[in-house]
Amino acid sequence: MTEGNVSRRAVMAAGLALTLPGAAWGQAGPEVTAPAGTFVGDRQADGVTVFRGIRYGRAKRFMAPEPEPRATVPVRAIAFGPSCPQAGQGYRGDMPGVIASEDCLVLNVWTAGRGSAPKPVMFYIHGGAYSSGTGSSALYDGSRLAREHDVVVVTVNHRLNAFGYLYLARLDPRFPDSGNCGQLDLILALRWVRDNIAAFGGDPKRVMVFGQSGGGAKIATMMGMPAAKGLFHRAITMSGQQVTASGPLNATARTRAFLAKLGDPGMDALLAMPAEKLVEGLAATDPILGGGVYFGPVLDMTWLVRHPFWPDANPQSLGIPMILGNTKQETGAFIAPDSPTMQGLDWSNIAERMAPQLRIDILPEWVVAQYRERYPSWSPEQVMWYATTAGRSWRGQVIEAEERARAGKPAWVYQVDFASRTDPRRGAMHTMDIPLAFGTLDAPGSQTGTGAGAQAASKAVQESYVAFARTGDPNHAGLPRWPKYDLEARATMIFDATSRVENDPRQWQRELFARVPYIQPGT
Repeated sequence: MTEGNVSRRAVMAAGLALTLPGAAWGQAGPEVTAPAGTFVGDRQADGVTVFRGIRYGRAKRFMAPEPEPRATVPVRAIAFGPSCPQAGQGYRGDMPGVIASEDCLVLNVWTAGRGSAPKPVMFYIHGGAYSSGTGSSALYDGSRLAREHDVVVVTVNHRLNAFGYLYLARLDPRFPDSGNCGQLDLILALRWVRDNIAAFGGDPKRVMVFGQSGGGAKIATMMGMPAAKGLFHRAITMSGQQVTASGPLNATARTRAFLAKLGDPGMDALLAMPAEKLVEGLAATDPILGGGVYFGPVLDMTWLVRHPFWPDANPQSLGIPMILGNTKQETGAFIAPDSPTMQGLDWSNIAERMAPQLRIDILPEWVVAQYRERYPSWSPEQVMWYATTAGRSWRGQVIEAEERARAGKPAWVYQVDFASRTDPRRGAMHTMDIPLAFGTLDAPGSQTGTGAGAQAASKAVQESYVAFARTGDPNHAGLPRWPKYDLEARATMIFDATSRVENDPRQWQRELFARVPYIQPGT
């Protein structure tokens, strides 16, 4: 059956949108036949073909996902599928019309379709902690990577927040997998890639997962999950780490807080509750950490049987080459200049305001004094961002890199110094590496600008990621030699308008915060 003969009813039965601006029904598009079925994509003017909204599984509330059966009629994959319900509407921002559904197990594929050799696969997992985000954002458009670097790019949606990580196993034996459903969704998507990506030109033996923020944390966790073994072959975590997972007792306490916010419904009522009502429960207060309730992977001793990087690197993860990176002023994205923390900030109140932002048990007055002595020209604002980045957002990455180095396994470390062009005061803040990696410098939400410096930094990041996807080593002719990370030199690639390698670039800050134990959010 050709695409032009597919009936409107058949496509509606497949649960996919029929129209996309610029694509008319009945217009033939590029067609791929894979084990999962025949898919009709959307050929762009730049020669890249995009397959949007391909369903890889089905989600039943608080249950492990089920694989999507093989499609019996061609699927018109031209519109993004649903995103997981979440608090706020930020996930719709640059995608008018994107819908939310807990049955959101869909993925997107970009391929240029040229060349006969199988292409490396770059599988991206979006951020937003474990509670928000979507793989359909324009920031994650894979067109440039596919067109300029001859790779296949995949982005994915999966269950988040309570839909993906509400741990019910100790309250109801019917839901043994509930605390890790979001992780199991990702594993199912990777199985789909293993079985089908060759039809799209990809090499199932060269699958690189990369993800920013929560996406990096999901990767760090998945690297040690037995069910994920062998499904990917390189990993990049961008400003995201997971040293320890949530323990089952703390996860149960969080579940009770969530249920209390909803009025303590019985389990059957919870199952029947509209998704929009469950989203209201996300406003519960976390009984362990305070603030919003945390959702994330759970040490359930079934799917996750030990912590990812404690007391050392999970042995399963050590066989996967890894790049770890962060940005120089991560918390510039979290602690905005107009936030209550920063408004009226001065030397008289910085220690009090810094304490909850550090999220570690250290004397904040002492921290402030150390920074003032070391950097006497810095403002309170600068000290706040640098100290909270080093103590809160950077520590986990350092620990993961150190554990890899102790085991003698390959890891390369980077730092993004390229600062925001839309809000320079906040520096190289969290999320800066996303548009650099995808080349989506002009996408809504990008902070990079499109000038020559941004283009140069983006070229350096992209070519390193592609080289890593292709060979398992990020070195390429366009950069200085990037050594593996070890405990002596601590070589770090500094991505900037002119990229360079520095040894232990923030040694003083690293050593300052190494005096106290690291507390992984959510444990």
